[in-house]
Amino acid sequence: MRFLSIIFFTLFLSFSYGQTSSNNRVSPLDTVELHIEDLNVKITYSRPFLKGREFGKDIVPFGRLWRTGANEATIFETNRDIIVEGQELKAGKYSLYSIPDAEETTIIFNKVWNQWGTQYDKSQDVLRVNVPTIFTDYTSEQFTIDLDEAGAACLTWGNSIFTFHFEELNDE
Repeated sequence: MRFLSIIFFTLFLSFSYGQTSSNNRVSPLDTVELHIEDLNVKITYSRPFLKGREFGKDIVPFGRLWRTGANEATIFETNRDIIVEGQELKAGKYSLYSIPDAEETTIIFNKVWNQWGTQYDKSQDVLRVNVPTIFTDYTSEQFTIDLDEAGAACLTWGNSIFTFHFEELNDE
């Protein structure tokens, strides 16, 4: 009986460890969603940590393309046509890339959304907008994207913040 208990316990530990270790991601997957009347916006992304590195220097050097997260490409999805920083973006799914810099950050919507984050093809870009880069005294250890009811996507990492604004396209 004791032998069977040991086998069962060993199998249980092996199964439990296998389940948790395969789902543990160094940069956890997260989703933020916003629903305003008929407009639904969803961003799915991985949330890397600084781990002693500095955003804009050691990690994601300013002026270089970034997958705006980690692992798979970050996915931006809208069910309606929208205006992003004054420019039209059709309803659909897009990968979200950026080029952070000390003065401004370029936000890129790319039509190839189902890919690994480093497989970027500039010829597939559908929209690029520039937004100011803002620096704060507060340091965010983990990359975070927030959406607010006013139609703003706020991306924060390290002491850098860059926000782009969107609204539903009115065809009146």
